[in-house]
Order: sequence, then structure tokens, then C-alpha cells
Amino acid sequence: MTILVTGATGNVGRNVVRQLVAMGHDVRALTRKARPGAFPDQVRVREGDLTRPQTLPDALEGVEALFLFPVPAAAEEVVGLAKKAGVRRIVVLSSGAVTTGFDTDFHLPVERAVEASGLEWTHVRPGEFAMNKLELWGPPIRAERVVRDPLPDAAWFPVHEQDIADVAVLALTEEGHAGQAYTLNGPELLSRRRQVELIAEAMGEEIRFEVVSPQEAREIYLAQGGFAADNADFLLGFETYGGDESDPSEAAAFDPTALGPMPTAEEVTGRPARTFAQWARDHADEFRA
Repeated sequence: MTILVTGATGNVGRNVVRQLVAMGHDVRALTRKARPGAFPDQVRVREGDLTRPQTLPDALEGVEALFLFPVPAAAEEVVGLAKKAGVRRIVVLSSGAVTTGFDTDFHLPVERAVEASGLEWTHVRPGEFAMNKLELWGPPIRAERVVRDPLPDAAWFPVHEQDIADVAVLALTEEGHAGQAYTLNGPELLSRRRQVELIAEAMGEEIRFEVVSPQEAREIYLAQGGFAADNADFLLGFETYGGDESDPSEAAAFDPTALGPMPTAEEVTGRPARTFAQWARDHADEFRA
């Protein structure tokens, strides 16, 4: 099967590419700028940009299935080009926030554009990426072996990026997944303090957890730059998912245990979902560097 993977250099996309190659599929990887050695030799790299749909027709030619990274502003045009090129199946990298109703203007419009196309579709809706902790905590752990956070007891179900990729690959390559929206979480409810402890265990080193105020954490994230700065207000409770102003104390009062069991990749793959401890072991060297 000829499959085009968009967002191919991302945390999920690169794992999707790797698995599809191992399975013997004809894999194309869409990237804004081709870099030597970025993908396995078997992958056919295509330069293109989902925000500029006019760059996509060459990459889509002859493609049967598409792994679609979410770009809402151009979703309808991209999906239209895919349909015109003969794509018959689209798997969307969406978000668990669609399932809960918090996301109405980013991932949801992409899902709707794909559904309206008449093509086979599957939505993969991960919750909190475990990889976010590498983006947020990696710099201070590498520099000082410390994490500074205002809510040590705040907890969620971080999901391993490989579990997300596993589900996406099945939806791309197997029958029986059309019309499904798979919400994916990790298998364990873990506090932030416990997550730091598991990273420390994986590294074989001590990591301090320093409790700071939300305002202090915001300044730390903004100074850190990158993902932390871009998402500081949302992650720390100063704004809602939709960008409205909110009170950080509301995040502290939320009790995730009231949600009950959360769906994981196991319901789709038949294999136990990967734990955060495994994720920490998989990325221990990236915290050390």
C-alpha cells in the first residue's frame, strides 16, 4: 500500500513511518524541507507544506492512505486534493479534547472536513502526550536535575507516543477501523511528583521537585522558550483550551479520579498500553544529555 505520512518528523509521525517501512509498505514522508538521513532509505521524501495546499499534489499522486497532521485552516482544501488524487482512507491525528468537548476549533474542524469527504476515515485522539514532559522538564532536569511546578499532586494519564503510532498504523493498513474515533490515554493515573520519580528511576539519578507558585512557574516557562513558553498559560491554568482567561486554582481543584477508567491503545491493538515508567526508560538518555 502507498501511504503518505504528514507531520512525518513529529513524535508520532516518525514512529508511524518507521513501522510502515518495517511492514513493507510504500511510504512517503511529507516534510517542509528534506534533510539527508531524516528517514529510512526506503522512504520517498516529498517536500510540501499543509498550510500551502498547492505544494501537495505531487506528494499525493498514487497515494491510497493518508496520515493527516491537523492544520485546520487548510483542512478542507487538503482533503479535497487527497480525494481528487484517489486517496481512499484518511487517519487523522486528532485530540482527546474533541472527545471531552473542549476542542471545537482546532482538531474538530479537521475531523469534520475528513468525514464530509466521503472517504474512509479514522480519528486517533490522544490525551496528554508523555513527550510533553520531555519538552517541559527536559531543560531543567538536564541543567540542574530539578523540576519546578505548582501542582505536585495534579495527575493525569500520560500516553506513550508509540501507542498512538501503533493505533494509527493499524487504522492505515487494516480493515475494520473506518468510522471509528479512538481516544487514547496511558494506563495509569500518575501525579506529577510520581512522574518525576519515575524519570529519576529511569535515569538512576535524583531529581528534586520544587513547588513554586503558578505565577513563578509561568515566568520559568516563558524564560525557557519553545513548547513551554508557547503553552505556559494553558498548561498552568491561566487560560482555557479555547484561549479564554481562567483561574489557575480551578486546575488544582479538578479531580481526575471521578472520570473512572480511561480508554487506552489496548482496546485497539490487543496489547497492554505502555506505562509511563517504560516511556521514561525509553527517553532516559534525552533527559541526561
